[in-house]
Amino acid sequence: MAPPSRTNLTGFDIRKLAASSSSSSLKSLKDPWHRMEEWRYTGPFTRWNRFKGAFPGLGIATVAFTFYCGFEYFFLKDKHHDEGHGADGHH
Repeated sequence: MAPPSRTNLTGFDIRKLAASSSSSSLKSLKDPWHRMEEWRYTGPFTRWNRFKGAFPGLGIATVAFTFYCGFEYFFLKDKHHDEGHGADGHH
């Protein structure tokens, strides 16, 4: 005897999804292009891998820019910035 199935409150059936999205489903057998299009969404072509490759140098550039801003803030102080300008204002 099969265990009683619990119905999902939303009506979503994970078994139907798995059956329809498998490679051997009827839809993939009827659609000749389905099998040929599967490679576009697997392996190096997943959504995350495509997003990761969109900005190839962004991580290194961010670290370098942060380092430069810190270096400039701590070591490259303007020597004339806080001095008084006299009675007439600027030079």
